[in-house]
Amino acid sequence: MSRLGNSSEEAAQGAGTTLWRNARLATLSPDMAGLGIVGNGVLAVRGGRIAYAGAADGLPSHFPRDASEVDCEGRWITPALIDCHTHLVYGGDRALEFEMRLAGASYEEIARAGGGIISSVKATNGLSEDALVEQALPRLDTLLSEGVSTVEIKSGYGLNVEAELKMLRAARRLADLRPVRIVTSWLAAHAVPPEYKGRSAAYLDDVVLPGLEAASEQGLVDAVDGFCENIAFSVDEMRTVFDKAKELGLPMKLHAEQLSNLGGARLAASCGALSADHLEYLDEEGAKAMAEAGTVAVLLPGAFYTLREKQAPPVAALRETGAHIAIATDSNPGTSPLTSLLLTMNMSATLFGLTVEECLAGTTREAARALGLLAETGTLEAGKSADFAIWNIERPAELVYRIGFNPLHSRVFKGQQVSA
Repeated sequence: MSRLGNSSEEAAQGAGTTLWRNARLATLSPDMAGLGIVGNGVLAVRGGRIAYAGAADGLPSHFPRDASEVDCEGRWITPALIDCHTHLVYGGDRALEFEMRLAGASYEEIARAGGGIISSVKATNGLSEDALVEQALPRLDTLLSEGVSTVEIKSGYGLNVEAELKMLRAARRLADLRPVRIVTSWLAAHAVPPEYKGRSAAYLDDVVLPGLEAASEQGLVDAVDGFCENIAFSVDEMRTVFDKAKELGLPMKLHAEQLSNLGGARLAASCGALSADHLEYLDEEGAKAMAEAGTVAVLLPGAFYTLREKQAPPVAALRETGAHIAIATDSNPGTSPLTSLLLTMNMSATLFGLTVEECLAGTTREAARALGLLAETGTLEAGKSADFAIWNIERPAELVYRIGFNPLHSRVFKGQQVSA
């Protein structure tokens, strides 16, 4: 990094400005074709935001000569990665269930036997907020080490009001301990706890809805989520939760069509939800509804892989209808113990047939869209937060092609280089 310039006036004009030069940019700008590639590019950052992203010879002359400069030595820069669907805060693990699945037990069989989500509920409820933070940090650090700047974290392993709030408080604290943007989702409608077996409506009335009000009042929640499935909540029950979300002015997301087609994706679309996630059993009608509503399809290959599912999401239908496609780790203790967004991209290409462009857009621009953050991050465009990753690669396809290899050179969050 070098500083140029020889007058105090110029120094004042240039305060806080950094030029990241000699870089190849994959801007992911929706106004450009493909990945939005700029061969000889420069990023100008001022006050933690991108002031210019484009060709070096197009850099406006008003940028001061004494701005700090970083020579990227020809490396590639992409928007920082975004993991738009995780369950990163939880207690314990479910390695035993992994063994059970290898012995032939299905996800539904494990859940009905008291395993699955309920076993994580017991472990999570047994931990303090501090302990939840301590256990989540290594998982978060692994994601950050791969160029991630934004992580969505759901509740859902408490299943009582205070435990769900505790999870969200722990998630919020992670952003105080690491340079990362944390987005929280209220997922109390994740499973019906044993004490409410056969009384899911009562659980909604006693826990999900009043807890959501409390989370909103305490500023702990950014969005509302639920699990719409035969082993969880029906479309009508989720409509009740979404009605409360609308009343509170909160955006919605939904786990939908993972194990069967209940019409959850159509519900999400009809409510203007940010995203519907999983979608292995999504039908053409659901894909069309999502595309028309702008509801992002978030694909989760980690769960598909771990559960050894055979029916993949209908990628062709999503493409044909013009639906936006994002991908995420679904990092959780049972069905996707995955903390690598780079591996998620490879899985999405290998298992679901996504292209390199779809994988990179799915972990940047479209992931931001799925969180309602596209105006803030997800592309390299003027006005957005300066969140980007610098890579030791020769072409962007390497980020999708390689397995078990992390080519990150450095990560920049809000204009500050936070890893190298």
